Amino acid sequence: MNATKSRLIFHLIAIVTVIIWGTTFVSTKILIQNGLTPSEIFFYRFVLAYICMWSISRKKFFANSIKDEFLLLLAGLCGGTIYFLTENTALGITLASNVSLIVCTSPILTAFLSYLFKRNESFTRHLFYGSFMALIGVGLVVFNGSFILKINPLGDFLSLIATLMWAFYCLIIKQLDSRYSTAFITRKVFFYGIMTILPVFLFRPLHWDISLMLQPVVWGNLFFLGIIASMFCFISWNACVKELGAVQSTSYIYIVPLVTLLTSAIIINEKITVIALSGCFLILCGVYLAERKISFTFSTKSKVYE
Repeated sequence: MNATKSRLIFHLIAIVTVIIWGTTFVSTKILIQNGLTPSEIFFYRFVLAYICMWSISRKKFFANSIKDEFLLLLAGLCGGTIYFLTENTALGITLASNVSLIVCTSPILTAFLSYLFKRNESFTRHLFYGSFMALIGVGLVVFNGSFILKINPLGDFLSLIATLMWAFYCLIIKQLDSRYSTAFITRKVFFYGIMTILPVFLFRPLHWDISLMLQPVVWGNLFFLGIIASMFCFISWNACVKELGAVQSTSYIYIVPLVTLLTSAIIINEKITVIALSGCFLILCGVYLAERKISFTFSTKSKVYE
């Protein structure tokens, strides 16, 4: 009973985490509209999160092996630099709701990558049909962006890249969580995220504008992204992946587009079209169909991801 209650708590933590992440698309869009670049937003966000993590977790600096240290580097690169650069850039050229809708396909990608690398589960009909339905939904979202807004669908493509990177991140974290604490993994992810973003500034230098940073809308959103959405949410998410598994935890990301659609409509007045709603419906149905079968088989047949 205690184990069941413990898992229920982690399910609730996962839900709260993705709800918070659903609002970050709007928060990031606001910062971009106020003059910050995608790379600057990521850098400030992760530096703030790393400083806070270092204050509570600094007993261990290196991993136990070079292989694990390399995996942590990959986690910081995939779940940090590449993910946020592609996502933040996408937010600058397409709707926040578009980005969140496409990102919510990560449960399918995570399950597919788990199958490719682990071969523990077959690629079931449920997963195939769910993937197909979700991809149609993504197509509607991309069409809505290019037809209604008359922009290049580059933003939607970048969102798909971000989704793939997040799937890789979750699988990498799952390989490490049995050997290291959640706090250590989270701090190392922030560290390597910061290190791997630095080369970007060689091509586009970091600009520090004190008058801009002192604006309440800027420092307020950076504080939210750095402390709440990064430090606390990365800790809670990594803990959920450790307890529930990469596939089952990632399935909760389907909540993200609902939160983003609502917050983007209320806060930044983004238009919710029928096409976007149709794409949202198909994505959520597809993800649910695929995840429903995956969660069942993973909990009854395989303990690798649990």
